[in-house]
Amino acid sequence: MRIERLEAAYDIEVVYRHFPLHPETPDAGLTLEELFAGRNLDVPRMQSEMAERMAEEGLEYGTRTRTYNSRLAQELGCWADTREGGARIHDDLFRAYFVDDVNLADIDNLVGLVARAGLDATDARVALEERRFREQVDADWARSAELGITGVPTFVAGIRGLVGAQPYEAIERLVVESGAVQRTS
Repeated sequence: MRIERLEAAYDIEVVYRHFPLHPETPDAGLTLEELFAGRNLDVPRMQSEMAERMAEEGLEYGTRTRTYNSRLAQELGCWADTREGGARIHDDLFRAYFVDDVNLADIDNLVGLVARAGLDATDARVALEERRFREQVDADWARSAELGITGVPTFVAGIRGLVGAQPYEAIERLVVESGAVQRTS
């Protein structure tokens, strides 16, 4: 993926920040037709286009039928970032949501992902039930609002940013113009 290529090529630190994409979505989720109701959008065509874009990046994309509230998944991501080997949970969450159509608002589903990732499922459950990372996600959401971010993904380096899926070269230009140094090894 593009971000991993950048990390390998440049001396940069990638930090995932969270964004409130459809925070009003109920925990049980919504069908995509419900989510986009009144917008005159062709959901099957949108799904097909998304699958094509994902395939171009070497990513799988399932036939997702619903959207779910991702708030707890974001809190889980913050928790995982504090654990050795926890960074992989971001890819697992991506796959669960976009390929397997898993409800990421369900704590049991999230804890199952943690267990499959080889992380401490008991600690993750407690962190989610106690909402230990609520404030960190709140801070990310506030920072997104400060920066005027309105969509995902958004790439920020220094004081500049790019919104939406971007080619590798555009993201590379962003980090270079923000002062990133190429790795020598």
